[in-house]
Amino acid sequence: MVSFDDSAVDLHFIGNATVLLRYGDLTLLTDPNFLHRGEHAHLGYGLVSRRLTEPALDPWELPRLDAVVLSHLHGDHWDRRARRQLDRSVPIVTTPHAARRLRSWQGFRQAGGLRTWESCTFRQGDAQVRVTSLPGRHSLRPVLRRLLPPVMGSMLEFGPRGGPARLRLYVSGDTLLYDGLEEIARRFPDADLAVLHLGGTTLPGGFVVTMDGAQGAELARRLDYRHVLPVHYDDYTVFRSPLDAFLTEARALGLQERLVHCRLGQHARVVAAEERPTVR
Repeated sequence: MVSFDDSAVDLHFIGNATVLLRYGDLTLLTDPNFLHRGEHAHLGYGLVSRRLTEPALDPWELPRLDAVVLSHLHGDHWDRRARRQLDRSVPIVTTPHAARRLRSWQGFRQAGGLRTWESCTFRQGDAQVRVTSLPGRHSLRPVLRRLLPPVMGSMLEFGPRGGPARLRLYVSGDTLLYDGLEEIARRFPDADLAVLHLGGTTLPGGFVVTMDGAQGAELARRLDYRHVLPVHYDDYTVFRSPLDAFLTEARALGLQERLVHCRLGQHARVVAAEERPTVR
């Protein structure tokens, strides 16, 4: 017997793509973005985007972290507040591209890169989580793919130490919809929650580099996971596809019962095989 509810994860939506996850004694953070309203995220090549919202927490308010799962190295996913205020000994699971830069330029010596389909496992107390790197593309245009940082999705499989996975969370990362994502559902046919990065992020020239509402809803349909939580949709000026666009498209595909309405600052308790997460 384990000493915790090994079928439940507490999710705290801090804002943008930043989510704090607690499972027993394990604590994970995704895509740490703690810029405040009015501050600018640096997206590379002189591009910046102004934040429109306040994060629900500041870095110094976080609990002790067992790991950070970072989809890619962009200023709205890893910002200067994270760089300055997170513990440099915390393990960071990310792309090989981001891991090299975090270790060599920023002093995060425990940053490790996973190639697509590679995994690593973290344990704390009676709990463990297996993190698997999944496919993602920030752009479908070869020219832009060379300019944008590589991105990964991730599958987080929570379970008791040494035991089988009890609960699975998919985090899309900043990807567009493309056929390669369907392999995720083939390899992981069951997940309890899909956390989808949306927003229809649009760069100068009209280049869209994250899923808009229609793409997000279609990915949710293709994956066919139990529940869907939209994130990354109204925090920055480069976002052009609002949350309502995704909700409308999801309802048109008959997915309304799967949607989790966890807004910025709220918690959701995700329970394996339960009908709907509890939001507070």
